[in-house]
Amino acid sequence: MSYTSSQKPFITEDFLLQSEFAKTLYHDYAKDLPIIDYHNHLPPGEIRSNRQFETISQAWLAGDHYKWRAMRTLGVSEKYITGEASDKEKFEKWAFTVPYTVRNPLYHWTHLELQRYFGIEEYLTVKSASTIYDACNKNLSKEEFRTQGLLKKMKVEVVCTTDDPIDSLEDHRKFHLGESKLLMFPAFRPDKAFAAENPETYTEYLAKLEQVSSISIQSFEDLLGALCKRIEFFHQSGCRLADHGLEQLYFFEKNEFNIEELFKRVHSKKNLTTREIQFFKFKTLQALCKEYHSRGWVQQFHLGAIRNTNTRKLAELGPDTGYDSIGDFDQAKALAGFLNSLDQSDQLCKTILYNLNPRDNEVFATMTGNFNDGSVKGKLQFGSGWWYLDQIDGMEKQLNALSNMSLLSCFIGMLTDSRSFLSFPRHEYFRRILCNLIGADVQKGLLPADEKWLGKIVSDICYFNAKNYFDFSPDNFQV
Repeated sequence: MSYTSSQKPFITEDFLLQSEFAKTLYHDYAKDLPIIDYHNHLPPGEIRSNRQFETISQAWLAGDHYKWRAMRTLGVSEKYITGEASDKEKFEKWAFTVPYTVRNPLYHWTHLELQRYFGIEEYLTVKSASTIYDACNKNLSKEEFRTQGLLKKMKVEVVCTTDDPIDSLEDHRKFHLGESKLLMFPAFRPDKAFAAENPETYTEYLAKLEQVSSISIQSFEDLLGALCKRIEFFHQSGCRLADHGLEQLYFFEKNEFNIEELFKRVHSKKNLTTREIQFFKFKTLQALCKEYHSRGWVQQFHLGAIRNTNTRKLAELGPDTGYDSIGDFDQAKALAGFLNSLDQSDQLCKTILYNLNPRDNEVFATMTGNFNDGSVKGKLQFGSGWWYLDQIDGMEKQLNALSNMSLLSCFIGMLTDSRSFLSFPRHEYFRRILCNLIGADVQKGLLPADEKWLGKIVSDICYFNAKNYFDFSPDNFQV
């Protein structure tokens, strides 16, 4: 598949902006704002070391399971995805795939990223692949195209990485001592600390937690002690944010099980029942969330993914390689119970809720209102369209549910949730969608054409709300 040579770039300065008012909102109130990327999976070591990528394939294709899924769907061999093919061969297979991604967000992202980072407006196809590959590589060899330069190019002010409790955070601490204006903070992601469903793996993890915390973990109380010690270490290393990825949250009104007995069993590598596992997760999370509250942190919950569905590929390639999807778990009742269990003692901190199944948009949007208590603007947030939902339809539905059920004006906006240093134009994508949505309402007569008022709301959503919501200060580091 190829394009005719007469075709012009479709990503113009007014891309996705379908009214004059939308264009004004974007260009005058959103376009030039800095980026606060409060949740991503960038490797902190590659930021600190200011890595220089040798090829565009290393920077753009490695680790990107969005692209991998598309290539597999088209029938591209794994050799050219995660296999032994050369970087150029992998890029050529991606170029072959791109024209077939029509109406998938990958088509927009691909050309937006080529434009914003490399100034390339030509469509990526098999015919243009070699020229574009060489042009990107030439740029990547320049000093300003190292990782820190790529972030600077997108006006990134803050990045929050995703870090396990056992991580040393050495990269964050050393980077803080440097001269970069970029702020890089860790985020506490303790999923493995309550993953009792696999006793063998869990006990191996506990041994590592013992080592970094210098606490012998022989009881549930010891486990909490070790995690609290790591939370304090993270706090001193600048962290003010926790994140959790679960199928759903759990809630128990009564202590159906003895938590110490459950810990002893899993510590002895004995399997727990499904109900016991849920109780273990609930008690661990509840204790952790109270610790976050005591330190003024923000907590995030990414809920609804069904992971590692293909066991053959899991054994072959490992996790996070493109075999996760949207789940259909019950969310509302246990989510309400869990949040209420913290709020009862006024120990519910700022919270961001992300759903992966779009059927739950209104559930999550209304849930936030149950626990907003007037103590802070937008204390509970319905998070931006996540993963499979960070495309036009998914983001518009999230924005509409939020508008209808809560206050769009309090929203803290977009994040990349990405492993790629070339993914930051997704903030632009979100900003364009937001401005177009509001512009369409003005055009329909649903909102007054008050540029300054709506422009201020757009600016707040794109930047200022997040800046005020999070405690991202270089003074947080106690090094």
